[in-house]
Amino acid sequence: MYERYRALPEAGYLKFSIVVPTYNESAGIEKLVRRLTEVFQGAGLDGEIVVVDDNSPDGTGAIVDRLEREGLPVRCLHRPGKMGLSSGVIDGWKFARPASEIVGAMDADFSHDETILPKMAQAIASGEYDLAIGSRYVRGGGIRNWPWRRKVTSLVACWMARPLTRVKDITSGFFLVRRSALDGVDLDPIGFKIGLEVVVKAKYRRFIEIPYVFTDRVAGESKLNSREIVNYLKQLGKMYRARFAR
Repeated sequence: MYERYRALPEAGYLKFSIVVPTYNESAGIEKLVRRLTEVFQGAGLDGEIVVVDDNSPDGTGAIVDRLEREGLPVRCLHRPGKMGLSSGVIDGWKFARPASEIVGAMDADFSHDETILPKMAQAIASGEYDLAIGSRYVRGGGIRNWPWRRKVTSLVACWMARPLTRVKDITSGFFLVRRSALDGVDLDPIGFKIGLEVVVKAKYRRFIEIPYVFTDRVAGESKLNSREIVNYLKQLGKMYRARFAR
């Protein structure tokens, strides 16, 4: 069941782990980890940052290791090579501390607004929702610094998934989900749209979309290219076949 974000009753925060996949993000990863730490501390969140690094040649993983030694709430899962964003998120959830009752994902490039994480965590901790999505396409959300062609591409991608879900921002990639909602779920994404797999397959009762303004990346390497667009179409086709062949 979909609802826009509203003020929720006070609720105790559950432990959560947010996964941040990286490849060549040395320019901004330390700043992001410190920002997230400030958000956690300011809101009283018991959050863990799990960076999944695909052997970045620019030393991203080593920076994260240093931050962990400094006592920040971050750990790095080092993978041997460039294995993809979606598999990185899934591996990160497996690597996350067992105590975390909520897991999620966000980008490393400052395009996702970390300041709404307390609202997302509170929505799930309240018991009203099992999935909280940072959304560009509900009232109060938006996109900054995108050319019109990319905006159209994103809107069309969301529209194409409409028969599968009522989520308005299916391609957000910024979400938290109750960990138990993933139990027994076969996540098999193609490309980097892990959020599509979670939204369509996870075992949740209700979801909420919390508005934020997406800001196009300011550091590192962009992951959007024509190959990923093709991968999204393949993934969507696979889901349609699975859903309507029943």
